[in-house]
Amino acid sequence: MDERRLAGQTPVLSGKVRDLYEAGPNELLFVASDRISAFDHVLGSTIPDKGKVLTQLSLFWFDYLKNIVPNHLISADVASLPQIFQPYAEQLRGRSMLVQRARMVPVECVARGYLSGSGWKDYQQTGAVCGIRLPIGLRESDRLPQPIFTPAAKNHTGHDENISFERVMEMVGGSLALRLRTQTLAIYTAAAAYAESKGLLLADTKFEFGFIPVGDDDELLVLADEVLTPDSSRYWLKAGYAPGGAQPSFDKQYVRDYLQAIQWDQQPPAPALPPAVIQETQSKYLQAFTLLTGKAALPG
Repeated sequence: MDERRLAGQTPVLSGKVRDLYEAGPNELLFVASDRISAFDHVLGSTIPDKGKVLTQLSLFWFDYLKNIVPNHLISADVASLPQIFQPYAEQLRGRSMLVQRARMVPVECVARGYLSGSGWKDYQQTGAVCGIRLPIGLRESDRLPQPIFTPAAKNHTGHDENISFERVMEMVGGSLALRLRTQTLAIYTAAAAYAESKGLLLADTKFEFGFIPVGDDDELLVLADEVLTPDSSRYWLKAGYAPGGAQPSFDKQYVRDYLQAIQWDQQPPAPALPPAVIQETQSKYLQAFTLLTGKAALPG
């Protein structure tokens, strides 16, 4: 299936791995493909069932978190989709969500419970992450004294750019900035506790929020897009966790490590992945799905 031309339509938005289609006056169809990106490039290979893993984990977390934060999900039942999408029902099954259109907040709401990734790099240089001073002497992958809110924004190159909380207040106003921070940390705390009970450490994750209309003149802040998937989160196995260096994770780090090993210059065209790397990457996505949901098989 070519998700980019589903039902003869052009997506209203086509991202690296996800395509969005008009599904009604205030509704969108999210379709998660099996494409995989690294270093801001879509690679020349797909990861089988990756789109289903992203969708099913988002659905799991939307349900788990519904008493903490509302979300934009309407339905994941393909039978409820508009008629124009019904010829593609089998292709869409398990990898699509009908959602309410939201007015998105232009901030990546990142929560960190461990010192890794760009947070570790910032800490090495400044002793802080997004302006938050941290204790001296922390090691890579150390658990932080408490989770921190480390927002990011898209700059002109398309990369996420870590920003301070003060910058968020300038962008969206003080009241909304406080709501975003409070909500992000509440979601992270609940999700991290659950994940740890299943043998996974949630090192960091990013959320996106938006406003959906309520009545004639009010709006509700909701959790939107994907949530707590291996593409938006850094999960580590609790067994074998050893701070003081990078940890094996369930995100795309395995693919990034391969691309660095072959010394790809991060210029197009992006390379294809060998079968062994595809298989191992697929295995990591499926393992995360099974550990978190308790389900052994994806739908469809």
